[in-house]
Amino acid sequence: MLQSLAGSSCVRLVERHRSAWCFGLLVLGYLLYLVFGAVVFSSVELPYEDLLRQELRKLKRRFLEEHECLSEPQLEQFLGRVLEASNYGVSVLSNASGNWNWDFTSALFFASTVLSTTGYGHTVPLSDGGKAFCIIYSVIGIPFTLLFLTAVVQRITVHVTRRPVLYFHIRWGFSKQVVAIVHAVVLGFVTVSCFFFIPAAVFSVLEDDWNFLESFYFCFISLSTIGLGDYVPGEGYNQKFRELYKIGITCYLLLGLIAMLVVLETFCELHELKKFRKMFYVKKDKDEDQVHIVEHDQLSFSSITDQAAGGKEEQKQSEPFVAAQVSAYVDGSASH
Repeated sequence: MLQSLAGSSCVRLVERHRSAWCFGLLVLGYLLYLVFGAVVFSSVELPYEDLLRQELRKLKRRFLEEHECLSEPQLEQFLGRVLEASNYGVSVLSNASGNWNWDFTSALFFASTVLSTTGYGHTVPLSDGGKAFCIIYSVIGIPFTLLFLTAVVQRITVHVTRRPVLYFHIRWGFSKQVVAIVHAVVLGFVTVSCFFFIPAAVFSVLEDDWNFLESFYFCFISLSTIGLGDYVPGEGYNQKFRELYKIGITCYLLLGLIAMLVVLETFCELHELKKFRKMFYVKKDKDEDQVHIVEHDQLSFSSITDQAAGGKEEQKQSEPFVAAQVSAYVDGSASH
């Protein structure tokens, strides 16, 4: 008997705080996913880093042995300056000296990466004025970009997602949930094909040092706004039509970002995902909802009564003669 009562009380406690328990499991799962990613990345990349460090040490030792007139501190000072310039997007290599980082097309590409929060990091402002303007430009431009993307995605979603689903539901009588799931899967497949596989094949042809996997990696890193900056198109030696190529990449990034947001919005509107998301939200109390409803009704009722009273006053003011005749008729009939 006591065990059954304890079990029922525990069940009621869990049901009462179900959203809190789900949120706690969500936080725990996210932390475990972070740890899992760290373990995998460390185990995969650490051996390659060790090999690269050993190779650089051997090259440095061999260079110093072949050039005895150069001391190790001088070499390290030179290499430090070279790496510092490389972090700002300036290279001392002869095959990269012809590409300017701040011509108009490169600056346009940089502005698009800043506003879309991709931020490859291969080109950064050098001057203090450029850094200050980048801060001001981003503070204004990023909310402006969010507003622009929200408006564009809302308009596209109406024509690409909601109307087709509603058409198949009304015209052919299919279940709305089933049609929405099938439509989301088809739209996701088309988007991945048009903005990942096809551009990856194009980049693998246009970029000499990229294979298909690296090109696909660049497309995903760019359109997901991660922007690691290890692969940046249009930076190769003697790139043909570099200005036009940069403008095309800028348009591809904007259109691809819009397409990704449309797909995400389509999946977020699925009934199953809405139910799944509500598991982790804080539920509103019924008393608060009733209070909000009562306050809304009171405000609506007071506004209606005010409008009615105002309408009566306006009617009286607009018809003074009728009111006077009615009052005279009433007085006369009362005296009679």
